Amino acid sequence: MHRSRVYAFLIDTPAEEAPQAAAFWAAALGATASPLPSYEQFTSLHGALPGVVMAVQAVDDAPRFHLDIETDDIEAETARLLALGATEVSRWLECRVLRAPGGHLMCVLPVESEREVFEAEAKTWP
Repeated sequence: MHRSRVYAFLIDTPAEEAPQAAAFWAAALGATASPLPSYEQFTSLHGALPGVVMAVQAVDDAPRFHLDIETDDIEAETARLLALGATEVSRWLECRVLRAPGGHLMCVLPVESEREVFEAEAKTWP
């Protein structure tokens, strides 16, 4: 058995437009925009979605939205999502990038939230 939960909702934006997008979404959602020092491609939108991290991610691709799913077992969660119809697109560090039916991207990553939050909110899968 393993556990997983939606960890983050990301607004992927072409890199040259990311600062303007972060300012727009922060104002539109009443959030505070803050760059993440360790991850320069991300601007966090604090307070935008209670219980879920929301951020603008600078990308070298088309604009889109994607979800990050955190899990205590990356291989098991990836296999579960593949069995549901997702396809694997790539791997980045420990993360797996998948495409859901319909074309939306998601990343499966190790637990990033505080342990208490993960334990309280994650779903258990066989």
